[in-house]
Amino acid sequence: MKSLAELKAIRDKMQASVNVRDNADDTIRVVVGMATCGIAAGARPVLNAFSEEVAKRGLNNVMVTQTGCIGICQYEPVVEVYTNDGSKTTYVKMTAEKVARVVSDHLVNGNVVEEYTIGAVAK
Repeated sequence: MKSLAELKAIRDKMQASVNVRDNADDTIRVVVGMATCGIAAGARPVLNAFSEEVAKRGLNNVMVTQTGCIGICQYEPVVEVYTNDGSKTTYVKMTAEKVARVVSDHLVNGNVVEEYTIGAVAK
């Protein structure tokens, strides 16, 4: 960084990436379980893949966050999606490769990817 203009450009870029929180009414939250069991099962690449895919698609209404233990260790990595209508979908045994489909089908088009959910896996 060599000038004030460069610093302002960085600030503007970062502000655009955090404006999601201004529109809390239509925000979709993607929460990745990042406790020890989740990390050991591969949650970090899943979190990174969600962040990258959401940024690549410019989904300003999606906030990707992490949390501690979700409580279902045998299904890690676990991802919960909270939509603005109050519903929650729990995706289990997630991989970075599955993320693009969840983003495309669920976050963009509103269609839950049933075969990745806890209901499908627990059968």
